[in-house]
Amino acid sequence: MDIPRNQPSARRFWSWFIPVRRDIGSWAFALNRVTAIGLTLYLYLHLFILGKLAQGPGAYDEFLALTENPLIKLGEWAVVAAAILHGLNGIRIILTSFGVGVTRQKQLFVGFMIIAALVILIFTARMY
Repeated sequence: MDIPRNQPSARRFWSWFIPVRRDIGSWAFALNRVTAIGLTLYLYLHLFILGKLAQGPGAYDEFLALTENPLIKLGEWAVVAAAILHGLNGIRIILTSFGVGVTRQKQLFVGFMIIAALVILIFTARMY
């Protein structure tokens, strides 16, 4: 049974995040969406942790001990990587919104993602 194009469905919702068999612009758009959702979730977690830190020195020491966990380190890396990817993709969107590189959006995306990969590699080397 086909769902009319203008009707919401669970399948159509998840296809919003999956750019398989689409052009590079769809990949850029999906990357921006996923990183934005991840960064938004991180913001709430960050505010929760700051609230715990306001409870005093004991809570701060517990937090510092928690940050030595490898899973937390991986999470920190993921947040920084998402911020870099989201930020550089956002710059590409801003440039094309102002008419800069409109005909070269694919090249801009690939260029910014190469820069992002290099910055993430440098960050990874310094973090670990």
